[in-house]
Amino acid sequence: PTQSLLAPAVAAGAAVAYATASNVSASDVVHPPKQPWDFQGFMSSYDAASVRRGHQVYTQVCASCHGLARIAYRNLVDVCYSEEEVKAMAEDTDVIDGPNDEGEMFERPGKLSDYLPSPYPNEEAARYANNGAYPPDLSLIMKARHNGPDYVFALLVGYKDPPAGIAARETQYYNPYFPGAWIGMPPPLNDGAVEYDDGTPATATQMAKDVCTFLTWAAEPEADERKLMGVKWMITLTVLFGFTWYYKRVRWAPIKTRRLELY
Repeated sequence: PTQSLLAPAVAAGAAVAYATASNVSASDVVHPPKQPWDFQGFMSSYDAASVRRGHQVYTQVCASCHGLARIAYRNLVDVCYSEEEVKAMAEDTDVIDGPNDEGEMFERPGKLSDYLPSPYPNEEAARYANNGAYPPDLSLIMKARHNGPDYVFALLVGYKDPPAGIAARETQYYNPYFPGAWIGMPPPLNDGAVEYDDGTPATATQMAKDVCTFLTWAAEPEADERKLMGVKWMITLTVLFGFTWYYKRVRWAPIKTRRLELY
């Protein structure tokens, strides 16, 4: 009886897996090329300069449509900005707070504990301003997409003219890396769109690389600390293994193998 109940479930699971594999391996899906990201190694860390440049690209280009709701100003301190720089950045933003003693909401300058503001008050307003398309929040976009950094980089620099035989659309743009190949977001990056503080040439590919680095950090700000903690634990466990081996082979083995003769 149990096998008869499990058989339909197993068959349904196999059908779903086959359909998923067929969709992923379809010929019309363009997979993004693999990029040599310098933060993906076990012993590597985020490039602070690239994270800072990426934040600049996000602020001047992406923030007009996309939010970053899970990142607070304090998260930027000692990562790519000093505390004074982040405080000045936060104070330039007006935050709605309250209620006050009279039960009314009020505006105040931002502070380190505030989260980065969203460009729209709600999803309906976002769709209305973007011809029905909803710009997603970018806090976890690198984890929400398969091979997130490679996909986002390819998407940002992958806009092309439609192939021959395919008519252009008025409010959508052709991008082979986007599912369905048509995306409502216009090409966001152009050479020289941002003037970097450190003088790095702001080409479209450089800006795409930097903003991908920043968004990868935003999705997992604790990654560097986690890697460092992992190295410390591996060293500690290696030392403890050495002590354990010594105790087992030198101290305990003679006691375990000795022969006792009672007279």
